[in-house]
Amino acid sequence: MALDASQSLPDDKLLARFAQGDRIAAEILTARLAPLVFKQAFRMLSDRSEAEDVTQESLLRLWRAAPDWDFNQAKVTTWLYRVTANLCIDRIRKEKHSCGEVLEIADAAPGMEHQLQTQARAVALQTALQKLPERQRQAMILRHLQDLSNPEISDIMEISIEAVESLIARGKRTLAGALAPQKKALGFQDEQ
Repeated sequence: MALDASQSLPDDKLLARFAQGDRIAAEILTARLAPLVFKQAFRMLSDRSEAEDVTQESLLRLWRAAPDWDFNQAKVTTWLYRVTANLCIDRIRKEKHSCGEVLEIADAAPGMEHQLQTQARAVALQTALQKLPERQRQAMILRHLQDLSNPEISDIMEISIEAVESLIARGKRTLAGALAPQKKALGFQDEQ
């Protein structure tokens, strides 16, 4: 099958082709999934190097699972998000990770003041996210930073949709409370 035709295949078909030894399918699937996994891992760990390690380990686990994959079980992305979240939680628990490096926002268009304010907001949000309980943080990242639906998050976290909604609601309240004292400094004006 040609490279262009392979690129349009769904994840499960590419995984099946990889299990049969198709290197191109593995390359396409890696290019498609690695950025999603890295984004999730970085948001949970706040450390680029750790996120890269988790991304690599998550994909290795997918490759190892490929020959025995049950295509009637979970979506490839759902399974991968769950593995990534679990690896991140394991690292957080083991190393008692503190808030680390935050990516600098490199945007030449806005002025320096805007760039600094945007960076300060990202740091404040990342710091507040790191203070959330693990399950709330995971639900908030999957919903608001990974743009997953509540049913997808429910599958990933292996909890009910109602539990997801509860975690997200509590996470939002906690974040709002944590960020409220910084509202003026971060450039958010009170709407009255």
